[in-house]
Amino acid sequence: MGEFVRVAGTAEVKAGSGIVAEVSGKTVAIFNIDGTFHAIDNTCVHRGGPLGEGDVEGNIVTCPWHGWQYRLTTGECVKNPSAKVEVYQVKVEGNDVKVLL
Repeated sequence: MGEFVRVAGTAEVKAGSGIVAEVSGKTVAIFNIDGTFHAIDNTCVHRGGPLGEGDVEGNIVTCPWHGWQYRLTTGECVKNPSAKVEVYQVKVEGNDVKVLL
């Protein structure tokens, strides 16, 4: 069973944007959508683009390399739901954003 690991402070992830965090050997993209934090694998399944650097609109992130879009809540690709990135459970404790790894 995994454990929750701190990946960022709440102030580090600005509303409507994402950051990239290296934790426990994984590269995770953390997003703040209207005060709710989401975490997905940072690597786009198309060509390995950095999702944490992508543009966010609503609960959709767009890969900056080739425009593939993913739902932050499910990890599913918008145009091809069978293409998915891993979604991590997130909790906020005080000012810490933690993900279950």
